[in-house]
Amino acid sequence: MLWLSEILMQSHELQSFEELKVKLSERARQGEVFFRMDVRPQFQDTPENWEDILESVFTTANSIPK
Repeated sequence: MLWLSEILMQSHELQSFEELKVKLSERARQGEVFFRMDVRPQFQDTPENWEDILESVFTTANSIPK
């Protein structure tokens, strides 16, 4: 299981929500099957619907054949 807090702790270089989306997509394509959002990303550009967006990014990336 992939946790959002895990991505954030392991990726200190992330500076924006957009960069987080890219990192999440990369991790999903590496074979992660489940994703949990246990913290809110603290970037200035984090939108109100951040959970829906991250779920969509994960699901889309996970559906691409490896």
